[in-house]
Amino acid sequence: MFAAERRNVILEILKDKKRITVKELSQMLNVSEATLRSDLSQMEKKGLLTRTHGGAVLDSPIKAENTFSAREKKNKESKIAIAKKAMSLIHDKNCIFLDASTTALEIARLLKEENIRLTVLTNGISTAIELRDNPAITVILLGGMLRNGSMALEGPFGTSILNQIHVDILFTSARGFTVEEGLTDFSVYEVELKKVIVNKVEKVVAIVDHTKIGDNSIASFASVEDIDLFISDEDINQDLKKVFEKNHVQFMKS
Repeated sequence: MFAAERRNVILEILKDKKRITVKELSQMLNVSEATLRSDLSQMEKKGLLTRTHGGAVLDSPIKAENTFSAREKKNKESKIAIAKKAMSLIHDKNCIFLDASTTALEIARLLKEENIRLTVLTNGISTAIELRDNPAITVILLGGMLRNGSMALEGPFGTSILNQIHVDILFTSARGFTVEEGLTDFSVYEVELKKVIVNKVEKVVAIVDHTKIGDNSIASFASVEDIDLFISDEDINQDLKKVFEKNHVQFMKS
C-alpha cells in the first residue's frame, strides 16, 4: 500500500471511530508503528487530524482558513491569470467539466460574460450559480454530499450522467501536485469523484497555481500520465519540464 493510500484508509477509519491509537492502526493495517507515527504527523501538518498521546483524533470543525470562502481569497490574482489562459482552450459547442475549486470558479466568472454555446458539468455549487444567468450555457450540477465548509458536492452519486454525455475537457485544480503522487486532494469523497471523471473525459487540464507544486495531500486522483495540459501562474523548473515532456504533458504559463 502506498503512503497516500494508507493515509486515505487512516482518514476513513478516523471518520468512523473519531479517535484511534497507533497500536490499533498497526494491528489493523499491518504496518509498523514508526511508519504510522510519521503518517499521523504528516496528516496533522495538513490539518486533517490532531495528534494525541499514542494516537490521533479527527478534527471535526473545519478550520477557518480551509473554508471555501477563505480559499477563494488566496492567490486570487494567480487564479484569475490561470483562468484567462484556460479560456483559450474553450470553444463554441464544447462540453466541459469544471471542478469545485476556486480556480475553476474564476473560469466560470469569465464564461458568464461570453456569448458562447457550452454545456458545463460541475460539482461546484458556486460555479453552477455563477453560470446560471448565461442563456447560452447549459449547466448540469452533479449531485452528491455537501461537506461542512465546502461548496462541492462530493461522492459517486452523480457520476452515472458521465456515461450519457461526452465531455471534451476537465478543468481541475488540486490541493497539491508532485511528480510521484500527481494531483492530490484531501477529501476522499471528492477524490473518488475526480478519479471517475479523469477516466471519462477527452482531455485533462490541470489548473494549479505555483504554491501547490511540490506539495501533496491525502490522496491522488490523477497521475502525471493522466494529465494532458498543465496551466500554472509561474514557470516550472527544468526537471519538471523534462518529466512533462517525457509524459507528453503540455505546459502553459499564464
